[in-house]
This record gives sequence, C-alpha cells and structure tokens, in this order.
Amino acid sequence: MGDNDAVASREAKHGKKMIEVRLRFWTDDISPIKGEIIPKHARTSGVVRLQGNESHGIASDNPKPFNSLLDVGAVIEEVLIAGGITLHPSRHMRKYMASDKNMEG
Repeated sequence: MGDNDAVASREAKHGKKMIEVRLRFWTDDISPIKGEIIPKHARTSGVVRLQGNESHGIASDNPKPFNSLLDVGAVIEEVLIAGGITLHPSRHMRKYMASDKNMEG
C-alpha cells in the first residue's frame, strides 16, 4: 500500500483472508423435460457475484450477468470495482508489467 492510503491493515480469521468472486452458470432449459437438469451441463452464461466477507468489509452485492465466456473477465472487473476492491499484481505478473516510472522519459 502506498503512503496516501488511509486503510489500516487488520487481522482476519482463518478462512476469511481471501476475497471470493463467485461464478455461477445457468443450467435451465437444457433438459428436454421442464424443471429438470442434465448433470454437469450448463450454459455459457450466468452471473458473477462478490461474496460477502466481514473481515474485508465486503457485503454480498447484486450479481452481474455475463452472456459469454468472453465476457467473464470484464464482468469480474466490474464487480471488483463496484465492491471497492484494489488489486495488486502478483510476483509473476510484475515480471512482464511495466511500471509508470519505467514509461517516463
């Protein structure tokens, strides 16, 4: 975290340290029999939802729909932004990311 960040760190119980995004796929209207499902079959559409987590001050929010697997990344980004989540690049990701400092000059 940078010097200007006003958020203080805190302890979190085991099982409450991670931020969870739920991805749910629609399974309706696949079976020819109304009201039944075909096990392990789903549509390529559904909803993305930020799971509530008291340790992080996250309340479960309204799910956001996606219509294609190609939409999932963008919808996850929308859900994280709406939830006020700040992501920090992992060590692996930093290997191929340029910092703003490297772009100056």
